[in-house]
Amino acid sequence: MASLKEMRNRIGSVKATQKITKAMQMVAAAKLKRAQDQAESARPYARKMASVIANLAAGVSGDDAPRLLAGAGADQRHLIVVATADKGLAGGFSTNVVRAARERIRALIAQGKDVQIIAVGRKSRDQLSRVFSDRMKHTFELSDHKTIGLASAQPIAEMIAQAFENGEADVVTLFYSRFQSVIAQVPTGKQLIPAVVEGDAAPIDLNGAVYEYEPSEEEILETLLPRNLTTQILAALYENQAGFFGSQMAAMDNATRNAGDLINALTLQYNRKRQAQITTELIEIIAGAEAL
Repeated sequence: MASLKEMRNRIGSVKATQKITKAMQMVAAAKLKRAQDQAESARPYARKMASVIANLAAGVSGDDAPRLLAGAGADQRHLIVVATADKGLAGGFSTNVVRAARERIRALIAQGKDVQIIAVGRKSRDQLSRVFSDRMKHTFELSDHKTIGLASAQPIAEMIAQAFENGEADVVTLFYSRFQSVIAQVPTGKQLIPAVVEGDAAPIDLNGAVYEYEPSEEEILETLLPRNLTTQILAALYENQAGFFGSQMAAMDNATRNAGDLINALTLQYNRKRQAQITTELIEIIAGAEAL
């Protein structure tokens, strides 16, 4: 059984850990507001971009459609982009995204598809490389950038577009965590190439008017689709960032509460042991006095 000194040291150690988890919870809460605002601000822009593309795509068909919209005409080579966090201590945030991506990858491999992986964030790289090390194409670390922004999304979009143009990928799917609330983040898979119109991104209502585009719809789409690719990735990174801070805040709050419960239990155990020791010493003193 542990001595009183060992129990005091353990209580002190748990208290020090509790201070750290409380500080991390407060830091995550402070960062969450800005990250949540960024995620919510990016959504209308992404939806409007999808609406414009839907409106333009309605007038384009057949061989005139850009390849990013029409696809390569095949479904053999798949590129899976998995976006998680660089850091941990956020509960199952990154693990949930990786699990959803891993299920899709295994299903594609079972169908005989060629699969390559781009990991965005160290957590996705570490978890996926244990199982699919031979399929890892590249890793992007978000900590290379001070803040999440266009400079974070642009290199990822360029590598995806280059892989598609080089014939290395027929279909590109992005996995990330969609932020719903502090306690709810939803692992989501979104197809980037061929470009698809979101379910809520209906074509813009022209009220019966007919527009003639200059330049043509095809030329406009050739310019917009690569930008849309970057926009969708950036929006996903913002969603991920908000989800990470929400998960970390909740995880650190749970850790702080658990530390408090453990401190109370250890303190009670310490007091009982100390009381038992004092009682034993008193009995020994009384017994010694009676022996005299």
